[in-house]
Amino acid sequence: MTTSTEATLLDVEVPARAAFSTLIGPGETLSIIDLGGNQAVDFLVYDAADTAKRYSAAATIAAQRNIFLTTGSVLRTGEGAPLMTVVADTCGRHDTIGGACSKESNSLRYGQHTRYQHACVENFLSEGAKWGLGKRDLVGNINWYMNVPVEADGTLGIVDGISAPGMEIRLRSETEVLVLVSNCPQINNPCNGFTPTAVRMIVRGRLA
Repeated sequence: MTTSTEATLLDVEVPARAAFSTLIGPGETLSIIDLGGNQAVDFLVYDAADTAKRYSAAATIAAQRNIFLTTGSVLRTGEGAPLMTVVADTCGRHDTIGGACSKESNSLRYGQHTRYQHACVENFLSEGAKWGLGKRDLVGNINWYMNVPVEADGTLGIVDGISAPGMEIRLRSETEVLVLVSNCPQINNPCNGFTPTAVRMIVRGRLA
């Protein structure tokens, strides 16, 4: 997926259960590679110049008339402005409605003994604090590689993933953006195959 006119600006492995954030300039791309397979990657994106302008699941879904993301999907703000575009995807379908796990949701779904397990909301809060973001800045997130099928009657669930080792999604930034990532630590449902694994983040930009 790399061309001869591109330079690698950042190449990091995000450990299992860890958080990650970075700024991505206009025209630069972010690749998210599922190293072990079946690993959900929770994702938020903000306009770096004004973080009040941030990813909106509702606006994104309405504009593309599809609840799943894949090649060609445009991540939009609540005002409809494009933040990032999916330019390549070897998995084929990604979730917009499953949300992020938290201590509260873990205890509700899986019992009080799970309340103190590390969760995605806590990752977002700790990583977002580095950029001046707080709990009010968290919105409905994207779950790359997470499999959340929706039945005809509206029933949905978190089931075994459809990703495999080495699968990649690549996004092009349409403006300067801030991305927050939680490499999901969930172990109580199959979104990570019950065993969270590392993912790789690569930012590329064109050579001058």
